[in-house]
Amino acid sequence: MQTQHYPTRDNFLLALLKSQKGPVAKVFRDATGHRLQILYTRIDRDELQRPHFTDFHYGIGQPCYCYPASTVKLPAALLALEKLNDLRIPGLDRHTAMFTRPLPGINPGVLHDYSAAGKLPSISHYIKKIFLVSDNDAFNRLYEFIGQEPFNRRLWELGYTGTEIRHRVGLPLHIAANMHTNGVYFQTEKKLLYDQPDMVSSLRFTPRHDLAGEQHINHQGKVEKSPMDFSHRNRLPLAELHCMMQQLFFPETVTNPLKLRLTDNDYSFLYRCMSQYPGESTDPVYDPGQYHPAYVKFLLFGGQRTAHIPDHIRIFNKPGWAYGFLTDTAYIADYANHVEFLLSVSLLVNKNGILGDDQQSFEETGKPFLKAIGELIYEEELQRKKMNQPDLSRFRKHSGTQIL
Repeated sequence: MQTQHYPTRDNFLLALLKSQKGPVAKVFRDATGHRLQILYTRIDRDELQRPHFTDFHYGIGQPCYCYPASTVKLPAALLALEKLNDLRIPGLDRHTAMFTRPLPGINPGVLHDYSAAGKLPSISHYIKKIFLVSDNDAFNRLYEFIGQEPFNRRLWELGYTGTEIRHRVGLPLHIAANMHTNGVYFQTEKKLLYDQPDMVSSLRFTPRHDLAGEQHINHQGKVEKSPMDFSHRNRLPLAELHCMMQQLFFPETVTNPLKLRLTDNDYSFLYRCMSQYPGESTDPVYDPGQYHPAYVKFLLFGGQRTAHIPDHIRIFNKPGWAYGFLTDTAYIADYANHVEFLLSVSLLVNKNGILGDDQQSFEETGKPFLKAIGELIYEEELQRKKMNQPDLSRFRKHSGTQIL
């Protein structure tokens, strides 16, 4: 059954942004220069607890590119689990050891993962690292398992036609290198379950012309006095990322053929990974001094080391930050006050016009803005009257310390 969408209302967010001071006003004064985009989905439940959505947006649809950074790791997790299900091999699941063969000149192989309790790499462990600390190598290994061409073709089949996943992250590789993906194999102590050779994508993307910044730092660490060219880089429009989150958290509202081929257990696993804090994880284990609870929780808590996150609030999210672009997409639930909403925000922050030299701008402008926007929408939801209180038990039982 397809859930009803109420009409999109554009003036709500504009009025809200205009009324603010501080971090919000700092960005909103030059919203165009910041390439600001916001999507907020209000969720109302009927008598049968079926969700109905009202969408509010600002800046969506403008012809400007926003680098998605680590948000591309979200679809990688979804499609990696889906591919495992599609293989239908007895004994093969997300916990099975997955070994990666080296691809000379592109990416080395993987035989061990010393952050895992069993010291072995797996789809499950890679997904946990993606959501707990936004691990780059974990994404790259899923990208290789899925393959560049299947990755994109499946996303397009699901309706995400503006999305292009064209490269690994954190590796300075050329276009042709990212078309090649390492071979992988799944093996238990006694048996080889699946062997996938290295692949070469034959996909040809439509030419683009996406530029940002006034100058940029190249792969050699030198400043080039020209805008950065993103024409061959990943693209994940905020509207499609937001829709992906809605599909993930409300799969019952999606009709075939746009439905992900995931099991109830897959969804439970993803909810737990996305909502867990690094300090709650026992496999892998992270240093709480470096990876504090709000480390990747930007909306509402700004990624602040000192942030106190109440026990009754859980943020299921995936942020991304690189080259001056900062994005976060989240389903936020307050179990005590019966609040739930979807919120996605993207902006460009860069103090000196040199992309690649952005950390100060992330901390001074970007994260405070995301924190403030999260607080604004949360306060709106606290005050909003609802005909029916949402039953959030499905999400509450999957947020906590144990990952399935």
